[in-house]
Amino acid sequence: MSQAQFKTSKWISLGSSLSFLLRSTSLIGWSLGLTLATVLLTWLGFLMTTDLIDSLTGSFLTAEPVREGWLGWLKYSGWWLATALFLFVSRVISFFVAFLLAYTLTSPFYSFLSAAAEKRYLGDAFEDDGGLSIAGICRDLLEGMKIAGFGIVLTIVALLISFIPLFGQLAVVFLYTCYATLMFIDYPSSRKRWHLSRKLSWLRNNLAASLRLGILPALIGMIPVANVLLMALLFPLLTVHATLNFCRIERSGVTPGHDGPAAAKPTPA
Repeated sequence: MSQAQFKTSKWISLGSSLSFLLRSTSLIGWSLGLTLATVLLTWLGFLMTTDLIDSLTGSFLTAEPVREGWLGWLKYSGWWLATALFLFVSRVISFFVAFLLAYTLTSPFYSFLSAAAEKRYLGDAFEDDGGLSIAGICRDLLEGMKIAGFGIVLTIVALLISFIPLFGQLAVVFLYTCYATLMFIDYPSSRKRWHLSRKLSWLRNNLAASLRLGILPALIGMIPVANVLLMALLFPLLTVHATLNFCRIERSGVTPGHDGPAAAKPTPA
């Protein structure tokens, strides 16, 4: 995408966001450091959460029905299907709970990365909030804990509805897609002092954009084992990607797909 197209595009693609990030050495440096921290924290949290869930549900998973007669095989098939679905959903939930820990602890630094990307994108129109400070770090940690708390409630709901065949799994994907977007837009919206209710309203009012921003991280979270590494590698890029599109939507005053004023010209790296 050319510079002129980047300025006037109604939606900034992930590839364009990657190009935007790679043109700035400061954004690259912050991204590498945050990637390493996110990998370590998420992996430790994933191991602890998985062990806890397995210890609580071990008797159910090991109580294999007797396979005698057609009724026995029917019970066994149902048990196998329920076990497979439970293991799949529980690993997804374990990942998101672990990621909430990493998300909360690293939120001040991802907020700084988001602000740096926003400043480079908006140029002179950027409203500086002072950068990293003790007060800012405390505020970001508090906002991170709020989002994490909301995520825990969402996780409980997802666990309950996951036992509903087909509909439950689709609902879990939808919920985590919206929640993934909430995590990313939390950085630029918190700089505007938005409360959680207003952030949720933004998701509802920009549902199409929210699904586009959140579907990739939600699907990555469902990949066994590799999800931790992939999410940590992509989280800085996804943060920049969400920040750019959030700024684009807010400055245009319309959702993508409608006409609106162009965003400010990005400043050079």
